[in-house]
Amino acid sequence: MQTITLNNPITIDSTSISELTLRRPKVRDYLAIDRLDGSNLAREVALTANLASVTKETIEELDIVDYVKIQEVLRGFFPSQRT
Repeated sequence: MQTITLNNPITIDSTSISELTLRRPKVRDYLAIDRLDGSNLAREVALTANLASVTKETIEELDIVDYVKIQEVLRGFFPSQRT
């Protein structure tokens, strides 16, 4: 698990959110998003919401700077590939 402190906290249903904790993804997480329609970004948002145990709408409210931080954490969950 990794906790990301938000540069720009958000408020959802009168609750302030200043950090999100993402758990490591499992194969079942990828199978779930593979079944979804939509763009790659929409699938990534759904995956992020699932890993953080929040709604997609919560992820959609994030400032782009904070979302980029989350994307970096997601990339860190996967070993780099060598060609």
